[in-house]
Parts: sequence; C-alpha cells; structure tokens
Amino acid sequence: MKKHIYDCLFLKFSRIELFLKFVIFSCLLFTFMSCINTPNPPNKGLKEIAKELMMLAENAAFITIDTLGVAHVRTMDPFLPEDDFTVWMGTNPKSQKVTQIQNNNAVSLYYFNKENAGYITLQGTATIVNTKDKKERYWKKEWKNFYKNTTTDYVLIKFVPSKATIISEKHQILGDSITWGAPELNL
Repeated sequence: MKKHIYDCLFLKFSRIELFLKFVIFSCLLFTFMSCINTPNPPNKGLKEIAKELMMLAENAAFITIDTLGVAHVRTMDPFLPEDDFTVWMGTNPKSQKVTQIQNNNAVSLYYFNKENAGYITLQGTATIVNTKDKKERYWKKEWKNFYKNTTTDYVLIKFVPSKATIISEKHQILGDSITWGAPELNL
C-alpha cells in the first residue's frame, strides 16, 4: 500500500493546527496589504504642498482642446497662484489657444518640479480677460519684446481650477500602489 504524501512527519497537522496557521497567515497577509496603500502623512497640508510645487516650477504646460477633440500643449510663464489657486497668464489675442478657450473653456495646467520630484495637474476653466487694469497688474517687463502694443497685442488668460492631482516625493505624497492614482484636491 502506498504511503500518502501527507504522512510525512513535518506535514502531519491536526485540523485545529491547520486552522490556526490559516488564521495567522491570513492576519499577517491582511496587515501587510493594508500597509502597502497607506502613505506616510505629510507634514504640510495638501494645499500648501500644491502651492509650493506651483511656485517652485519654472514654467507650466497649458493644455487646451480644439474643435476636433485634439489636445494642444504649450509652455507658459504664469504668474504665481492666488490664494484660491487662480492663475493668470499672458498671451497674444490671435493665438490658437485663445480661439480654443473661446470654443471650449475646459483646460488643464501642469507644473513639474524636477528637483523635488513632484508635479501638480490642475483642471478647471479659462476665460480671456482684456481689461486695462488687469493687464497692467499682470505684466512682466521681460515680455516687452513679445508684445509691442499691450493694448492690441496682449490679453490675459484667467485660469480657475476646480480640481488638482498631486505627487510629491519630497513630501511623501505618492500615487496609489495599485492604480498609481495621484491624490486629489478639490478646489
């Protein structure tokens, strides 16, 4: 008669012992898995970290959608964000982005900071502003060679975000370990 494989000395367990080992293994597995998706809490609030990323980035990528649904990305030199995360940018009124904003004001703004290994993507709406007081307030001397006549050659884009996604290795703000989804901030 053949010996059964479970007749080995080290594999002989009673049903109670097997059950206890299963329970212990399950508890350990559950504990390990719950730790994986729990990032270390940041020392700063998410809004503070988001503002820091925006202020440290040299430029931002401004994304619009054309009438065919094609995304267009360009580098912008935005002003620092306001307290409510509103961002102002200058552009030529004849630029493609102005037409795209007038047709579809849902846009995105993306800041990346290589030194701190972090980024923020903001989604919101943009409007074109062409008032003298705002254009005087949001003007950079470095732009004088781009805009010969600020009355006719210069308009503002006012970007008001509604949502942001943030990654910051410096602050331990990381994406989900399974989906890689970045933490979201509703504005």
